[in-house]
Amino acid sequence: MPDKNRTASGVLGGLAGLVGLSAVAGVLVAATVTPAIAVSGAAATSAITMFDNLPSVLEIDKLMLPTTLWVKNAPTDEEYVEMTQFYDQNRSPVEYNEIAPVMYDAILSSEDPRYYQHGGVDLIGTTRAVLSNLRGGGETQGGSTISQQYVKNILVQRCEAKAQTEEEKLDCWTQATTAVGDEGIERKLQEMRYAIALEQKYDKETILLGYLNIANFGGTTYGIDAAAKYYFGVSAKDLNLAQAATLAGIVQNPNSYRIDKTDGSWSDADGVTYNKAADQSVEDVNPKQIQALTSLLDAGTITQEQYVAAADAYSSTKGRQLYVLSRLLDDKKITQEQYDAAVLQPITPNITRPKAGCAGAVGLEYFCQYVRYVIERDPAFGATPEERTETLRRGGLNIYTTVDLRMQYEAQTTMNEVAPTSVPGGRFGAAAVSIEATTGRILAIAQNTKFSESITDDPNYSSIVYAGNRQFGQSDGFNAGSTFKLFTLVDWLEKGHSVNEVVNGRDRIIKEYPDSCYNNPAYYNTTYSPKNFNNQSGFVGTPMQFTKQSLNTGFMGMASLLDLCNIGKAATKMGVTLGTGEEIVMIGPNQVIGSDAVSPLAMAGAYATVANNGIYCQPQAIDRVTDSDGNEIKKPDRTCKPVLDPAVAATAAYALAGVMNGGTGQPGNPNDGTPLLGKTGTHEETQTWMIESSTTVTTAAWVGNADGAITLRNAWHNGRALNTLRYALAYDIQKFANQLYPGGQFPAPDSNLSRQVFTDLPDVVGKSVEEATTILSNAGFEVIVGAPVDSDQPTGIVAAQSPQAGKVAGGTPITISPSNGQGLTVPDVSGRSLDRAISELRQAGFGNVQPGTCNESKGADRRGEATATQPAAGTVTNRNTAITVDYAAPDCGNGGGNDGGDDD
Repeated sequence: MPDKNRTASGVLGGLAGLVGLSAVAGVLVAATVTPAIAVSGAAATSAITMFDNLPSVLEIDKLMLPTTLWVKNAPTDEEYVEMTQFYDQNRSPVEYNEIAPVMYDAILSSEDPRYYQHGGVDLIGTTRAVLSNLRGGGETQGGSTISQQYVKNILVQRCEAKAQTEEEKLDCWTQATTAVGDEGIERKLQEMRYAIALEQKYDKETILLGYLNIANFGGTTYGIDAAAKYYFGVSAKDLNLAQAATLAGIVQNPNSYRIDKTDGSWSDADGVTYNKAADQSVEDVNPKQIQALTSLLDAGTITQEQYVAAADAYSSTKGRQLYVLSRLLDDKKITQEQYDAAVLQPITPNITRPKAGCAGAVGLEYFCQYVRYVIERDPAFGATPEERTETLRRGGLNIYTTVDLRMQYEAQTTMNEVAPTSVPGGRFGAAAVSIEATTGRILAIAQNTKFSESITDDPNYSSIVYAGNRQFGQSDGFNAGSTFKLFTLVDWLEKGHSVNEVVNGRDRIIKEYPDSCYNNPAYYNTTYSPKNFNNQSGFVGTPMQFTKQSLNTGFMGMASLLDLCNIGKAATKMGVTLGTGEEIVMIGPNQVIGSDAVSPLAMAGAYATVANNGIYCQPQAIDRVTDSDGNEIKKPDRTCKPVLDPAVAATAAYALAGVMNGGTGQPGNPNDGTPLLGKTGTHEETQTWMIESSTTVTTAAWVGNADGAITLRNAWHNGRALNTLRYALAYDIQKFANQLYPGGQFPAPDSNLSRQVFTDLPDVVGKSVEEATTILSNAGFEVIVGAPVDSDQPTGIVAAQSPQAGKVAGGTPITISPSNGQGLTVPDVSGRSLDRAISELRQAGFGNVQPGTCNESKGADRRGEATATQPAAGTVTNRNTAITVDYAAPDCGNGGGNDGGDDD
């Protein structure tokens, strides 16, 4: 540890440094403008005045610090873990006691051995350096104290903070370090002036710590702690002698002495490649290294193999390290044994690259990229794009994100297993996003492609966040398909219609759709006739049926009874815009079934609104933000507000639950007992969707064309058609979500919005089957033609209908039964003699007529008197049906009746 107390001469230098240096500096400045042999007292006085007039107050700016994204393994965890960082300068500032004492010794012995004896400027070293400048007129020589170097770094950082390009940043360093001639002396004098002022304001430890925290150690590595971690994989407090000497040597010329690679080139933490100057050979740079190693070899202390290994490993940096070690030995900060061991030890870096950018957020790359776009484009982080970028890369913010690592890794693992990174014929894409329905917090974003911001010509790679929109993801969204039907359903309910109301959903051309957004009161289209998925026939039915089966023609029938404009407004208030960010304006019926391109995240938010009792929560990726000192900063505004009446939301959930239970979404239902609502969507076989939600978590899975027109049903991956991958994604991800965030029952549907709507049922008995079907269909009923029945009507004529004509509930299917032509009406033969009754029945067409039960009656005709038939009179029955005739007779002892002969 360096001495902390100044000597008497050091105190004197601190008190009189400004006066003494002013005189020396005055003479030196005068010498630059007058012949050295003719420096007059007047010239010296003028120079002193010039020095005294230089600015003397240097404010220490806040360091450029990385912005760090943080994440929890689980919401209940106390601690956050680092996701990644964004920075221009990779720096992790530390306190004085968090740096190994040997590091202080190494930097002072090599850079400023009289640090505790001067008042900010080492007059001996500075005079020597300035005289060298005067003699040679070349580049400015050394001689700067730690305080002066600290000043230089402060000024460089201040300049770089204003720089807009890499060239301007480089110029900042060039101007501060390589100015020549008069300009070099003027810069050196200003450094002196500021250094003396710093020493008057701050103690030595503060200045030394400030220098070690600001100094560059090569590339984007700044500060001793970041350097220790990057080059050796240890914290600054754990540096050993050899490591400390190496780092102390690097600061003299960071990009020459850095130890990323041994082949003369290196890559910094951002992946930028550099090359050393061609003239920096071992012989030119490291004579002291070779001399020291040769002495050890000659003394038998090391072997020839050890000599070669030590001489070859980072040869130029090893030479600089030896210089630092020799200064430590001369200053008696280390022993000869420590020196020999360190000299012998080859420089062995343990390059530990910090997490940088979203490529460093392995497994969370696209969630990270979404957050990055929020920081760069949300006004909460700055009024201009430049301010927001500076905040991201230099502001030192701590961004605490919403992602649940358990959900994220499950979602990405499922994505990797299910979806390919590319498919021949276009840019294939797949994305899955899960949000917490009650808060809008984004729990996971998974994507099929590999993340890269530099590879643009390979369809396996992308930096676009498919789950996001243009603002937060650089994606313009994808055609929603039938998932967009949600908004027609919502508007239907908001207008007081019931989900059990009968609607004509047959295949037809609807010539007029009300649309107050259009130029005219209605939108006319005489040719638009959408087809249903898998060429399913349309039918007359209810929104419950249409939703469950995703019937396009059914929803077109519903839309024709609404105002298209209001359907678009329903989407807007539920958080859905075009992927470009523009509001959805309904100007055509094709939009009802999802021709607009929207983002998966926005659609997840809309379905979450239904699951959350009509309360829409804007999706959010950031829980809170603090500055580098831990102070809370206002995060981007994201709100929750009611946008649907709870009755509408509950009834919509009731209809959407049918999709997941026997409907088109059944393949995506994990069937784990968790109540789910959902909706499928397909657009032109190029885009497919599966959105499902419990009361707690909503998952949206999209699979389709990011660019191009791959026909998904005709392309396969691992035995699955691409148009079915959405089910596998949503199934696995939602199943896992149900385990972590158990869902409950959805509220019961509103009784009025789910009421049975009664309507008049026409009587079609006696009509032909074709005529009866037309009459009933036009009245809005689904017709079922039953099996032929016995009837006295001609064959093919409707003989019966069920239910019968009258008031029936809307949506009730009507069964009509045609006549088979074999039916006869049993005539009434009561009161006739038994023989005559049997004869009349046979004449009516019945071929199997027999006497029935005899009942004795004293007054009855002795031949038997017919009392009833089985089946009863008036019954229509098949002509081959057995008919029995019951009768009365005075005596039934002989079986009643006679033998069929005539009376006398």
